[in-house]
Amino acid sequence: MKGYRLDMYLKIVFNEGVVLAVVATGAIFIYTLGTFDISLGAATLFAATMGVVTYNKTEKFVLMILVIFVVGIACSLFNSVLASIFHIPAFVTTVAMMSVLSASAAQIITTKGGALGGISIPSVVVKPYDNMVFKIIMLVVFYVICFFIFNLTKAGRRQKFIGGNPICAALTGIEYNKYTIIAFVMAGIGVGLGALLTLIYTPSVTTTTASSIGMNIFIAIVFGGMPISGGARSRIHAALVGGFSFMLLNDILELVIDGSAAYGITQLISAIFFLVVVYVTSMNYRSAMLPR
Repeated sequence: MKGYRLDMYLKIVFNEGVVLAVVATGAIFIYTLGTFDISLGAATLFAATMGVVTYNKTEKFVLMILVIFVVGIACSLFNSVLASIFHIPAFVTTVAMMSVLSASAAQIITTKGGALGGISIPSVVVKPYDNMVFKIIMLVVFYVICFFIFNLTKAGRRQKFIGGNPICAALTGIEYNKYTIIAFVMAGIGVGLGALLTLIYTPSVTTTTASSIGMNIFIAIVFGGMPISGGARSRIHAALVGGFSFMLLNDILELVIDGSAAYGITQLISAIFFLVVVYVTSMNYRSAMLPR
């Protein structure tokens, strides 16, 4: 395979898959409501950027972690608050936030990084955590927490109800804004954890860091078998299954396709596969009644 080491590619698939699965697991709560957040990649970049800036100023690793999670949650909460106050669909606010967060992170990186085009922290700081065991533990702990909230609590059940039929949910007294905020908080925690794992894997941030996560989450969730309409058919495991399977597919395609056009061809094949999966899953969900 073009002389590349298989173990190296498996490591890349694992690290990219863990980040995508973590952020997508938090995003499941948003997608369950029948909406989506395309700014998650930009939020991950911004959270990682602020974390690096914090460490470089204070040299305190714990404070860096705290800032990463606070920024990740704050970015998500801002989306939900805008949608609630101005009664704008959540996906509209996230499109705007994607541009704002990307531009803000790019400005900080350009200012701090200068000609190098990036900012970083010493690799020795994160080296003790750059191993498969630690990352799997982080992923499993976050997944278990999300699984519990999503399947075994009132909040998770009501979010599925809202996604399945928001009008009926409102008529039964379920507060849409309240559960939207909960959904975005969970997504923000996923963003924070994803940003931390990104820095552990590559202790530097550039303007392209996490740039494709927002769209990859959308694809990964569908790959995992979850309908894009959300509702009762939403499954928390879709993020894990879809996240790793999508990254595996993406990297395998890059291995087997030669030439400078490999990236474009890979994206084209992924898009076609995505459309096929959406079509097949939608056929299984067709019935005499509308899902929403």
